[in-house]
Amino acid sequence: MAEEKTKGQSSKEATKEKKIKYPYQEGKGLPPLNLYLHWCKACNICIAFCPLDVFDPDRDGKPILARPEQCSQCAICWLHCPDFVITSNYK
Repeated sequence: MAEEKTKGQSSKEATKEKKIKYPYQEGKGLPPLNLYLHWCKACNICIAFCPLDVFDPDRDGKPILARPEQCSQCAICWLHCPDFVITSNYK
């Protein structure tokens, strides 16, 4: 019985380790995205399309990385940005 718990716990720990794909998800390394805010027109497409709610608007309506550890590098924000404001540090 104790061995089953140990095996179950180790598989859960292994699953958690697999979910961490990029160093920023552990609070290490470069942030997931670069934002060139001087190019941004505050259209908020990135904020609206982000499936993981990584961005929040600042007082000018431009995006800020509010929750960078949640970014999955899905590329939706930088592919839909009409002003090429967003780039990835990992792809």
